[in-house]
Amino acid sequence: MKEYITLKIDGKTVKTEKGSTVLEAARKAGADIPTLCHDERVKPYGACGMCVVECKGNPKLIRSCAIAAADGMEIITESDRINRARRFSLEMLLSDHTGDCKAPCSLACPAGTDCQGYVGLIANGENAEALSVIKGKIPLPASIGRVCPHPCEKKCRRGLVEEPISIAALKAYAADRDLESGNTFAPEVAESTGKRIAVIGGGPGGISAAYYLAIKGHSVTVFDMMPEMGGMLRYGIPQYRLPKEVLDKELKLVEKLGIELRNNIKIGRDITLDELKNEYDAVIAAPGAWSSTKMRVDGENAQGVFGGIDFLRSVILGSPADIGKSVAVCGGGNTAMDACRTAVRLGAEKVYIIYRRTREEMPADALEIDEAQEEGVEFKFLTNPDKILTRDGKVCGIKLQIMELGEPDASGRRKPVAIEGKFETLEVDSVIMAIGQKPELSGFEALDATNRGTISADESTFRTNIEGVFAIGDATNKGADIAIAAIGEAQKSASVVDSYLRGNIIGYKKPILVEREITADDLADREHIAREKMRVLPPDKRKRNFDEVTLGFTDEQARREASRCLECGCLDYYRCKLVSYANKYDADFSRFVGEKSPAKKDEEHKYILRDSGKCILCGLCVRVCSQVMDIGAIGLTGRGFTTVVSPEFYKSLGDSQCISCGQCVSLCPTGALVEKVPLKKDVPLREKCTATHCTGCAAACAINVFTAGNTVTRCEPANSDVICTYGKFALVERCNADRLKVCRADGKAVSLERAAEVTADRISRFSPAEIAVTVCESMTDAELQKAARLSKKLGCALINLGNLERGIDKDNYKKFEKVFGDRFSVGINREKAVSFGAVDSRAVDFSKIKAVISFGGTVPEGSFEFSAVQSADEKGNVSLPLALSVECSGTLGNVTVTPALLPPYGNEDIIDKITEKLS
Repeated sequence: MKEYITLKIDGKTVKTEKGSTVLEAARKAGADIPTLCHDERVKPYGACGMCVVECKGNPKLIRSCAIAAADGMEIITESDRINRARRFSLEMLLSDHTGDCKAPCSLACPAGTDCQGYVGLIANGENAEALSVIKGKIPLPASIGRVCPHPCEKKCRRGLVEEPISIAALKAYAADRDLESGNTFAPEVAESTGKRIAVIGGGPGGISAAYYLAIKGHSVTVFDMMPEMGGMLRYGIPQYRLPKEVLDKELKLVEKLGIELRNNIKIGRDITLDELKNEYDAVIAAPGAWSSTKMRVDGENAQGVFGGIDFLRSVILGSPADIGKSVAVCGGGNTAMDACRTAVRLGAEKVYIIYRRTREEMPADALEIDEAQEEGVEFKFLTNPDKILTRDGKVCGIKLQIMELGEPDASGRRKPVAIEGKFETLEVDSVIMAIGQKPELSGFEALDATNRGTISADESTFRTNIEGVFAIGDATNKGADIAIAAIGEAQKSASVVDSYLRGNIIGYKKPILVEREITADDLADREHIAREKMRVLPPDKRKRNFDEVTLGFTDEQARREASRCLECGCLDYYRCKLVSYANKYDADFSRFVGEKSPAKKDEEHKYILRDSGKCILCGLCVRVCSQVMDIGAIGLTGRGFTTVVSPEFYKSLGDSQCISCGQCVSLCPTGALVEKVPLKKDVPLREKCTATHCTGCAAACAINVFTAGNTVTRCEPANSDVICTYGKFALVERCNADRLKVCRADGKAVSLERAAEVTADRISRFSPAEIAVTVCESMTDAELQKAARLSKKLGCALINLGNLERGIDKDNYKKFEKVFGDRFSVGINREKAVSFGAVDSRAVDFSKIKAVISFGGTVPEGSFEFSAVQSADEKGNVSLPLALSVECSGTLGNVTVTPALLPPYGNEDIIDKITEKLS
């Protein structure tokens, strides 16, 4: 008879079995105590220090995983003291933790886009899933992919080998494919909250804020002063760089979420900020920066002097400014490049760029500079406007101060210094000042402003001085920035405003992540692979019109370019307990700085990747291997600081006694042990979990199948059970292998309808004694029943091929005997197949069979005159796609099989169609 004890946990009386640990008792009571070295399958270890709790009467913290609960104990699981201890344990572990939690490209993106994720998915041919990843951070990826100056690429480590990945172009590629698909991505939208939000400004920041708030279930209205939405994406970016048709398509997808878009409404003129505040539950101000910055030189008010964004806007609105035949554009950023290239397209015969530094210091994208030069723009480096020359109040020239470079300034670029008495004069008809922009805050006077003339907003909560009014983007704090920065703020502010509307405002906090420095020497062994060249219109053709200059990647180009990715970020990022706890307890990974253990990667194992730099010596892998599997393939080697987890004599895991059960990977709390996914690129992704059963053999183990898009990423044992090599690794390999996805008849792709017609016609030419229908034990009950009905209709034999050959082989059986027992040999569906009249294949003389219809399994060799084979490969006269176990639905003996993915064709549909055609 079981004995029970009673104790208090966080003031709650808990009854638990005698002999239970404090951790077990606490978890039964619903307390969330963190652990990094504990699992119920292995003995307590108490190494990580994360499970510490307070026990009344004990001056020290106790490790709950290793201390038995006692009658009358009073336990506290959360306190400042406990949190400090847990933080300290984490900081000690992080002090010897190496690698990159996230790839440097992602960290460089102001919106935090998972560049590694979507680039890897494109390499794997998963364009739709790549787009889903992108839209988690950017609602307008086709537009942004075309115009973003891609700070991600500046941090791409591929640049240390030869050239960075074309991350922005790949973003545009995935988005374009989605827009062309006819089945565009639509995010899941939460149930309505009943809350109403006004967003002021329809630029990238305002539209993005509206998008993410709508997804969270809020009703959103966007107010914009211009005739159409898009902000600077529409009115500040030329058509040849961003076709407005592309922007319009993306805005329509945003509008489909139920967002109301209202144009030609200016704050202070048509509606006041106070009115919006009273009518809506929250207001987000994202009015942008629409005023060009002045140069403060003589003559800048003359006729023929234009602001950069003013000039570009006039062209988009169809009333381009009169710039004459000779134009000077002052500035070195992308707006200056847009202005000079637009001037060329408007017919200017001579266009100059005036820039006070050299090309090396120009902030404009290198490609934009190259293309401007190809189109005939003349660059006047180391020159600065001194005076705009006029005649009768109109521009007739510009006087330039000749400069030289001095010491670096605050931006890190060498400061331009005037050479006294040295000038140059150019005869020009107009001057375009593209040196910056600022907000025009008429209508926003009630909001506190900074000394820069921008709206003052809290950088964590985006709150202004008025309750319920938030502000983001170019109009706030530091002022104008790139579009992706506004989108990043929009996305963060949407979460903040959502929390505000739910009654508990939570500000944005930069995540705690481990980073490392990599040099070119570290990548010296990498193969040099040239960056794919983007297809572009030739200069002579493009400068005569506003057609889009870049033509995008082909599918082949995109996959090749994406395949260059070095996969810098941790593959376990979304599962890693260490990084999750580090952020929960606000740990500082740099607190204990010192020598780190050398990080080594072991890639020799067929299914497992080991990264010693991410190991925290929790011992879970060692203990599950010895205590549960009774193998002992790995152990703790060395002493003190030099201790590592390794097979004996520091062998590779692939050369050890490892039987590839994968238990070590399943229990590892970090990225020290991860599955190798048989794809072009293995990328960290958010996964969907489906509970089902493995049909690799008759054991039919319960498993959890994890998927991302159409990819099976991993399989895990359900209910803390143990599975074999097939269930853990080979099933993933099989699901992701290239396989037949269309019906084929005599080597040609055909519809299922046609494949069934051919099968019915050919099979009917044989006598029932010459025909066989074969099945296997991995088929669901419904599939077996339908196959039996087909064989009955044909009057032929129903043969059970079995499926033991798809599971673990006989040589490995003894290694798994402890796990499977009799399940392996008994079979879960054999009796079911027999009940439908199936005979064992071993009792059949296949030499007498001339025609066969096979559903799964491996058909024995035979000289068949006709065969219709359902399999992963093209094997018969008629080849039919096979829905794998993770794509099937139904019962299999006494277990339930649940689909994790949709198959190309359902197995039952295929059998039904052939049966139908036989009629």
